Parts: sequence; structure tokens; C-alpha cells
Amino acid sequence: MAEAAPIFHFNDERSFIVEEVVARVAQGARDPLLLLNDAAWCEIRRLEARPGKERPEYERFRELARSLGRLSESERRRRVEELARHYAKDIAGNFDPRVYALSTKVLPTALSLLLSPKDLKLGLHASNRLREHLVTQGPIERIRSLSRRGTVVFTPTHLSNLDSVVFGFALEREGLPPATYGAGKNLFTNPFLSYFMQNLGAYRVDRRIRHELYKDVLKTYSSVLIERGYHSLFFPGGTRCRSGIVEEKLKLGLLGTGVEAFTHSLRRGHPQRVFVVPATINYMLTLEASTLIADYLAEVGRSRYIIEDDESTRIERIVTLLRKLVMTTGSVVIRFGEPMDPFTNRVLDDGRSVDLRGRTVDPATYVTRDGHPVVDEVRDAQYTRELGEAICRSYARETVLLATHLVAGAAFGKLRDAFPGDDLFKLLRHRDEVFVPSDEMERRVADLADRARALEDRGAVVLGPGIRGATAATILDAATRAWSGYHTNAVLRPAQGGVVLGDTNLLLYYQNRLAVSGLGFHPGRRRQ
Repeated sequence: MAEAAPIFHFNDERSFIVEEVVARVAQGARDPLLLLNDAAWCEIRRLEARPGKERPEYERFRELARSLGRLSESERRRRVEELARHYAKDIAGNFDPRVYALSTKVLPTALSLLLSPKDLKLGLHASNRLREHLVTQGPIERIRSLSRRGTVVFTPTHLSNLDSVVFGFALEREGLPPATYGAGKNLFTNPFLSYFMQNLGAYRVDRRIRHELYKDVLKTYSSVLIERGYHSLFFPGGTRCRSGIVEEKLKLGLLGTGVEAFTHSLRRGHPQRVFVVPATINYMLTLEASTLIADYLAEVGRSRYIIEDDESTRIERIVTLLRKLVMTTGSVVIRFGEPMDPFTNRVLDDGRSVDLRGRTVDPATYVTRDGHPVVDEVRDAQYTRELGEAICRSYARETVLLATHLVAGAAFGKLRDAFPGDDLFKLLRHRDEVFVPSDEMERRVADLADRARALEDRGAVVLGPGIRGATAATILDAATRAWSGYHTNAVLRPAQGGVVLGDTNLLLYYQNRLAVSGLGFHPGRRRQ
């Protein structure tokens, strides 16, 4: 089924897609002077402090700024078109079926043998070793059916730079079509990740560029892909979640392109249904946890947006993580949520949208005026806000709680009890100070696991493989084995008769997965 997906013909259409994007952006430019002035001002500010290699780009925007007042209206529109084409070509991805074949067949085998060489001696199927550690859950058969009826837009949570690789592997394993996706341009400096991203449909997103013309090109590119039937993957959180908390607020720019694409397809007379599939990506261990939580704590409320140098850029860290994950079945869980249309209606296997009462609704009625489909920015922005809220509700329901989350939650609860008057930052200074007897630690884990089971019974969260019937001792052992030797600083340090709470930042990071459900401390809420 995968080979029938539109993305396998992407390279044949790439130039046409770029020109379609340029034409739409240029046609939609209501005030070319304002767009060009904004682009020049933003880029001059960004580039003036950059190294010499970006000097030509800096001078180009300086020249643009100086000439704006002399340009005629037609010349301004031509410059908008030129700049839009420059950005569209830079953004547009590439898809090589040979690299796809490598990534789906050779890479899993190679990684499995790297992680567990003894399998080769035992004559085991190496690729199956990797597959057993990645669990996929949710209405997968329905998603397969919908992918044949329209464009599927996957909207997963975002924890790690490995997410796109892991998610792509899950799609392939479940017979779901590969998807295009936006990746931060900084990731293309990682030789391991960039090779696959450059050849598997990833389009480049330069988060350093903030002006409206670039954003218009990026959103239009996404809209054109969806309209043409290219299944897409967005991380609507925008960037990796530094705190580890399940996303509660999303960036709506690219998310809104689903409504726009659907409307344009109606206007062309070739309706292209759009199906949104939320998903959660859940790890026992997160590759760059130490870097992410440190960054979150350093700049709470004003995130740096791009981390220039972190653990995910080092090959040895990736290998170490994979070696740890392969020790535990179900150490990565991808859980797909219920599909919906861009207007938050539930979607059935046959592609029909139904409202809360189960009545069939026609999505076209949401974007028509006087019987004709119309792009309305104000109306569509409201639809997108409602879609973002629905995705966040799905995230909360479909979050999978694993052993490291529960044990970190129990340990952080002990830390708060030990220093009840301390605020968050004072709490985190108490590294290697708190001893917890084994029986108390097991009791705390058991209490938290019982509360988690009750929430799962109500459909509020999901417990990971093996958690529901496990004893507290088993859960505690699974978490400590996962952490042992992975992070530079011990999360829990074994001691005579118990454990010592070690790296409090990491305890916070892993317990934050419990925050939205109310099982753990939420650093963004004052009263708890």
C-alpha cells in the first residue's frame, strides 16, 4: 500500500508544486510594500550579527531595503515573487524511493544487530528485535481506510529529535503511507538524521526567519501538499516540548492549512477530504531529556525556540539510548487517537463525518457561502483554534504512562513532602539529599499506580504495556534499570535499604508526563 502513496511521485511534481506555491503567495499579497519591508527589516536584524558566510544574504536585504521607495507596484510584486520562489525552493523536500526501501528494510536490521549482536549468533530475525520494542496502538485499520479516501494529517506530540524517525517507522510497520513533514533546518546538521530527512519527504523549516512572507510561503506549501493528496505530519507543538509535559497549547499556523487545502479543493471542483489524526509518542527514556529540561528551567515563559547544541546531535548518545530501549519491551509507544475532520467532527471508517449525536454532516457546509466554497481567514482561524483544542484533549486521553513516569512522579512527590515550603527552583537544588526507604518508595509507587489505573478506567489516560497488572516493585525495577547508566547524573541512586533522589531536574522532567492528568506536579500551575 505504501508504494501507492502520492509521495512516491513527489520528485516528478516538485517543480510544479513550487510554482503553485509562488503563484498563490504572489496573488495573495495585498500589500507588497509592507511584506517586503517586513522581510528586509527582520532579515537585516537577524543577519547583522551572523558570521561572514551569511554576509551576501545580509547585503541582499540591505539593498532591498534601500530600493523599496523607488520600486513601482509591478516591481514590488516581482520582488515578492522572486523572494517567494527563493524560499519555496529552499523549503521543498525530496523523496527517494531507494532511501525509503533502505530505511524500512536495511536500517531496522542494522540497528537491531548493533543493539543486540547475540541475535546474529542465535539466528534470530534482527529486524523483529527492534520492532518488538515499539508498540503501536489505536484505530489503525480505520486510519488505513481513510488514507485511501483522502489526505491524512498526523499531528503527534513532540518530545525528541528522533520523533520523526520513530513515527515514520511506525507508519511503515502498520502499512500506513509515508508522510511529508516539516523539520527544523538545524536538524539537517546531524549527519545521521539529515541523510534520511533529506530523502524521505522532509521539508526544511527555518525557525530563525520570522517575517510574514516566509510564513506565508511555508503555510502555502503545506496547503498545496495536502490539497494534492500528500499525507502530512505536523508537530503542532511547534518544537520539542522542553518540559516533558503533554502539549496543552499548540501553534496553529500549519494546522490551519488543512482547512485551506480542503476549501481550495472544493473551489477546483475536485474535493479532497482531509482527516486529522492526533497521536502521542511516549518514551521510557528521552534522548535529550537533560538538555531540554535545563533549557526549560533556564527560560521559563520565554523559550529559546532553537537549541543549537544538545544531546541529540551526538551519534554516541543515540546509540546509547537505543541500547537502553532495546532492553525493554514496549519502551516506545505510539498511540493514535480518533480521526476527525478539520472541523472536529468524528470520522467513520467510510470517511463520513458525524457530529456528537452521530448524525452525518457534510464538511463542505463549513466553508461555503451562498452555495460556494470561500476562503475566510477569520472564520477559518476559529475552526483552527477549535481543532487545536480538540487535539489537546486527545493528547491528554491518549498519553501512555510508562514506568519512568510513575516512579519519577512518586519520587518527586517525596521531594515536595520533604520541603513543603520550597518553590520549584528551591526544590530542585536538593540533589542527592533525600533518602527514601525501599518500603516507602514502593508504597508511593503503588499509590500512584492505583490512581493511574482509576483514571484509565475513566478513559482519561492509558497505562503502558505491563503496567496495569504490575506490582510496585516491578514498576520501580523497570524504571531504575532504564535510567541506570544512561543519564550522566543518576536519577535515583541506590543506597543501603532504599534510594537517594539524584538528579532532581530529570525527576521533574519524567514526572511532568503526569501533569496534565493531575497525577503529578504541574510546574505551570501555581496552586496544587
